[in-house]
Amino acid sequence: MTSRTAKSLAQALQAGRIDPVDLAVEVFEKISQAGDPAIFIEQLPDRAMAEARASRERLKAGLPASLLDGVPIAWKDLFDLKGRVTTAGSVVLKREAPASADAPVVAAGHRAGMVTTGTLNMTEFAYSGIGLNPHYGTPLNPHAGQGPARSPGGSSSGSGVVVARGIVPVAMGTDTGGSVRIPASFNGVVGYKSSTGHYPMEGVFPLARTLDSLGPLANTVEDCVLFDAVLRGLARPEAHASKVGQLTFLIPDDVMFDDAEPAVVENFNATVAQLEAEGARVRRVAMPQLHQIHELMRRHGFLAGAEALAVHQDRLAGPDAAQMDARVVRRIRQAESMSAVDLVILQEARIRLIAETTSIIGDAILICPTTATVAMQTAPLEADQDVFFAHNGLTLRNTSLGNFLDWCGVSIPNGTDANGMPTGFLMSRPHGQDHDLLCAALGSEEVIRG
Repeated sequence: MTSRTAKSLAQALQAGRIDPVDLAVEVFEKISQAGDPAIFIEQLPDRAMAEARASRERLKAGLPASLLDGVPIAWKDLFDLKGRVTTAGSVVLKREAPASADAPVVAAGHRAGMVTTGTLNMTEFAYSGIGLNPHYGTPLNPHAGQGPARSPGGSSSGSGVVVARGIVPVAMGTDTGGSVRIPASFNGVVGYKSSTGHYPMEGVFPLARTLDSLGPLANTVEDCVLFDAVLRGLARPEAHASKVGQLTFLIPDDVMFDDAEPAVVENFNATVAQLEAEGARVRRVAMPQLHQIHELMRRHGFLAGAEALAVHQDRLAGPDAAQMDARVVRRIRQAESMSAVDLVILQEARIRLIAETTSIIGDAILICPTTATVAMQTAPLEADQDVFFAHNGLTLRNTSLGNFLDWCGVSIPNGTDANGMPTGFLMSRPHGQDHDLLCAALGSEEVIRG
């Protein structure tokens, strides 16, 4: 699927070849033409047109607010937008008061002149890697074509689909266990999960505050880099492409490849061979810490689950539970059996494991398939909760390890299977190493795409 990049649109806008108002109108036409009402939870044409008109005046005066002035964007419905209720993909939050202000990260986009077109669908309360939503519908994975509907990935389902369909060139998501990188992988786009704390979290409805992070989905790594610079108020990006021949990649032991589909493994191995052919150094390393994390979770539960239960315990104890996605309710309630001792053990082990894996990775980039499978058909997942939970666990496995270990990551498309469904190639670095990661991703993207 071909889509215009944020960079190419920005260049055309600043050169006067495209008018911001015309571009905003085009976005809403594309939404109608897509024939998928589940992508957006709410379209915001009034806000978009006002922002587009303001952009038009700045660009006419030769005073763009940023490198992306006039470029359309959409936000996962976890971000506060002034004057509207943040639903977090639910119906139970609809009776809450409208936001009194934009979330700081949304406000940063507004100051940069980007045009907010609406809020995007998602897994309810962001607690699934599959992307199903019984309240607003499930966005359709565009790569499924005329075949059976396939998962859009979650929880930032609408964010992945809206970029893959070419409706907007960049969408903002959140990532607690893979919710940016998974929909990027399933929809064949780029997803950048920033380090925790890289962007302000105020005004973003939480899932698990320890693990929550933010990040864009876009058509290219360069678009993610541009967007990151704009959100941080930089005049130009700091990240520049690394030379592939100067990079070192680490492939962890088998836990990230267990139960992976053949096409996923074949595409990963082909990408590794292409990187080596360009002079990159690739080493396989033992990382027993990954197995230890799974054992910790088996014995003591999930850190994300405990924190999600703290956020939602009152809802689960009252009538709201009956109006929530039963799969989400079941998953949050799994944490009810956790004790305070379990939580302390997880927190202390996490500190140790972060230090150990950071030492192993050193200056290298850890690589693995973003997801062990391509997007699966949704009908069996909707019909049987046990099938859903089995697929959800496998879908989240590789990415959630990165969240537990506080890594930043970039997922880049690296091919398709025999049915044309995309696979993703995940590059990760320890916390706070976003600059090095983005430089490596910029330099490697062309090789990875093949």
